[in-house]
Parts: sequence; structure tokens; C-alpha cells
Amino acid sequence: MSDDRDRRKDQDPTVDFGDEFGEVRFASDDDSGPAITFSGGETEQLPHWTEPPTGEVPRFLKDQTGGTRRDETRASDPTSVWSAYRDDEPTGGSRRPRVDLTGSSTRRFETTTPPPVQRPAREGRIVIGTDPTGETRRPAPRDPSTAQRRRPAQVTRAPREPRAVQAGGRDLPTATAVGALLGAAFIAATVWRPAAVMVIVLAAVGLAAFEFLQKAESAGYKPATVIGVVGTVAAPLAAYWIGDAALPLVFAFAFMATAIAFVGSDGLESGPLPNTSITMVPLIWIGLLGSYAALMLRFSTYGGSYTNTGTDTLFIVVAGVIAHDIAGYFVGSAAGRTPLREWISPNKTIEGFLGGVIGTFVTVIVIGMRSDTWNDFSEWILLAIVISVFAPLGDLAESMFKRNLNIKDFGSVLRGHGGALDRFDSLLFTLPAVYYLTLVIQPWS
Repeated sequence: MSDDRDRRKDQDPTVDFGDEFGEVRFASDDDSGPAITFSGGETEQLPHWTEPPTGEVPRFLKDQTGGTRRDETRASDPTSVWSAYRDDEPTGGSRRPRVDLTGSSTRRFETTTPPPVQRPAREGRIVIGTDPTGETRRPAPRDPSTAQRRRPAQVTRAPREPRAVQAGGRDLPTATAVGALLGAAFIAATVWRPAAVMVIVLAAVGLAAFEFLQKAESAGYKPATVIGVVGTVAAPLAAYWIGDAALPLVFAFAFMATAIAFVGSDGLESGPLPNTSITMVPLIWIGLLGSYAALMLRFSTYGGSYTNTGTDTLFIVVAGVIAHDIAGYFVGSAAGRTPLREWISPNKTIEGFLGGVIGTFVTVIVIGMRSDTWNDFSEWILLAIVISVFAPLGDLAESMFKRNLNIKDFGSVLRGHGGALDRFDSLLFTLPAVYYLTLVIQPWS
């Protein structure tokens, strides 16, 4: 049997391992040929393992040799496992880099800096308080070659209108004509009799109360207009007829009538408290303060040495207040720089106030020199001081109420002057002060 095995071995010395390793030839007694061969290419005989190393590089690692490379040989076989590592065949959409195992290649991996990421510009970003993104808006750097110091644009003011007619102010020609007409009527009434002057007083306070209540209603209040006007007119009428003892009774009944009127309303929607208060304002401000003009005129009803006391006193007071208003207006318009109370009226200045004081003193002294009642220099000075202090206070109070109601004038009855309340506002504060001054110094004695 051993002879048969030896005989088969001599007949077929190779074993086929397929495409992966090819045929393997086993050594025989004659080892002059190559020990191992590979199919599909030229091969050289490998040196025997007993021979010393030659230091040569295998042919399949050389790039410049003319021989057939092992990977090229395997490329013809699509099923070869080496085909997945070829550098000229796509693997997953990319080529694998060629690896040089000898270290002789000068190829280096390229290192490039990736381009900067461009962020899209933010449009319409609204910054409230702090910037939540951590970014800070900085102005673009200025080019020093073109940077120049810029001067602020010069502010030009519009030319001022002539003083005769100021925008939003007085129409002086019309105001002068109306003032002259009122002055003539007042002088004629004082010369005629005290009752004629009382008619003018009643018309002035009634019209002023009506103007105030109408503007208050326009501002959103709901005053009892009829009660307010009737009570305002009744106060000076009762004072002229009975005296100052009748004034508390007038205001007591006026207040009760106003409260009863709101008691009969449908509910709290009528605003009883604020509307009762706004109704009482003209009763006290115009009716009570205006009643002192009637109390002054009452002096002239006593007869004897008092015949001209009331009319003379009221005439000097009215003239002094008008002089203060006119002089203050012209001086303030020409040289006014320092506001008296800016939040109330920026047009009323300290310079205008001083001009009004001078005008008041001059007017009181000139008229007092021709008066039979106020005929002493000390009396003139005291009267001028009282008028100079209380006239601007009454004007400021009226301006304060107008600003609170957001209006310019209370009316337009008197052309160039506004309403009756706009014309007689300074007089309302001055009347009670002059009345009690008259009781103290008694100029008729």
C-alpha cells in the first residue's frame, strides 16, 4: 500500500487551493525547481532559505520597475480580494490613498485651513435692555485719512412775528379797542351811580362762571351748571343788598342744592363727589371773591362822607390791575428771560412782574392825586403794594387751572382778551385784599 501512495505522489505533486492561493506544489526529491509557484503571472525562483539575504526589495513594492505588479496582476480577476485596495477603483465614492511601505515617497498629506463660517446677518433685531446674544453694537472704525471733525448744524430760528399780532398771543389793535370800550363803560357807570357798576359786576361774574363750567364739562366733568351760575351771581348781589353776613347763607344753600341734584341721579356713574366739587369752584373763586367788589360799592350807599368811597376805591383797584397787566406784558415781551413759574406759564417772567409793579405804582399815585378818598402818599404806597402782590397771584392761579384743563382761554367773548374770566382773573384775588386794607386804614377819615 505504501508503494501505491508513493506512486500517486509521483504522478500528481500539486494541490489546487482555488483562486485564493492557487496551486501548491509539494516538494519532491528533485528540488531544483521553484518550491512555490503562483498562477497567472511570471515569478522568479525564490532563494532557498539556507542562502544569505540579498537585501533586494520585492518587485511588487517597486514603482519604477517594468515588471508586472502583484496588485496589477490581481486586477484582472474581479473576484480578487486585492481589488478592494486598488487606488484606481472607487470604494464608497472615494479613492483610497496609495500607501508607500518603503518610506521613499515624498508625498505628504495636505493640511488646509477650512474657510470661516459666515453667519447670516440679522435683520430687524430689536434690542430691549441688554443684548441676549452677547454681541455689542460698535460703530465702524473711522478712516483716519478721511475723518474730519464735524460741527453740529446751526439751529436757525424762524423770524418772530411783529409784536402787534403775536401767534397765539394778543391782537393788540383789537385788544386795545375792546379795553378802551370797557374802560369807558366802567368810568361812565362809576360817575353815574354805584348800582350801574353793580350791573357790570354781576354780568362779569355770571359770564365767568358760565365759561368755567362749560370748559369743565368739555374736560369730562358733569357739573350742575345752572346751580353754579345762579349761586355765583347771587353772592355779590346778596353782599351788595345785605352785606357780608349774607354770604355764608348763599354758599350753604348752593352746596345743598348741588348735593341734592346728584342725590336724584341714577347712581355713582354720575360722579357726585368730583362733580359737586367742580361746581363749587366757581362759586368760591368767582362768586365769593367777586362779592368784595359789591362790598366796596356798598360803601357808597352809606351817604354823607362815604358817597364816593366805594366807587373811588374800586376804580383805583381796577386801574392798578390793568396797569400791572399791560406793563408786565410789554416789559416781559421785550426783556423777559426768567420764568416766574415755568410749569404754570413760561411766558410770565420775573422781568415782566417787575415791570408790572412799576406800572402799578405809577398808576395808583397818578389817580390818587386826583382822588378825594385816597389822598395820602402812604395810602398810595400800601394800595400799590397790595395790588402788585395779589394781581399776579390771581393771574397765575387762573393759568394753573387752564393748564390743568388743557385749554388756552376760558372763552372768546372779549376780542383780543379771551373770555371774561381771562380778563378779570387778576382782579378776583385783589378785591378781598384791598377791601380789608380799606377797613384797616380807613382813608375817608
